[in-house]
Amino acid sequence: MKVLKKILITLLVLGALFYFVGMPYLQGYTKKYSPETTTTYNFDNTELKVYYSSPSKKNRVIFGALVPYGKVWRTGANEPTTFTTADNIKVIDKTLPAGTYSLWTIPNKERWTIIFNKEVPDWGVTILSGGKETTRNEEADVLQVEVPVRKLVQPQENFTISFEETEQLYLSFAWDMVKVNVPLGKLTQG
Repeated sequence: MKVLKKILITLLVLGALFYFVGMPYLQGYTKKYSPETTTTYNFDNTELKVYYSSPSKKNRVIFGALVPYGKVWRTGANEPTTFTTADNIKVIDKTLPAGTYSLWTIPNKERWTIIFNKEVPDWGVTILSGGKETTRNEEADVLQVEVPVRKLVQPQENFTISFEETEQLYLSFAWDMVKVNVPLGKLTQG
């Protein structure tokens, strides 16, 4: 009984050390290679903000390899990407209520699914899966839309999320040879 108790205490101490020392170290270490980025935009007096970590291509094949097709991606590195809107907005033809959401994607060769989720977990993937499984709770999805993929002429080294406004405001994702634009709009009163 004493041996079992000592083993249990040792495991608890090691687990606590990993959680309180190891995890913060790993998180800080990975952010050196995938820096945190915040993008803001004022859209008709509505502030929009995206917080994400920006990984680099580093001569790797990104979509279909590092980021598999047909699987949920945390959309960047480290913690899940977050999207904040101060007011209700339209995402394509669907309403997204004011708030902060984790932003997930399902990349495919021709189309991406963009997912806004009301939960923001601490880390974007599970450690036990080696980073292959996300921490997204599917039941907390608020909105999903699909958008077509555009091919870039030249590869983009760093993953970027930006707001682009021409005749329409877009939330844009670009990395490697891929770009997707998600149309955003104000809700009409009436």
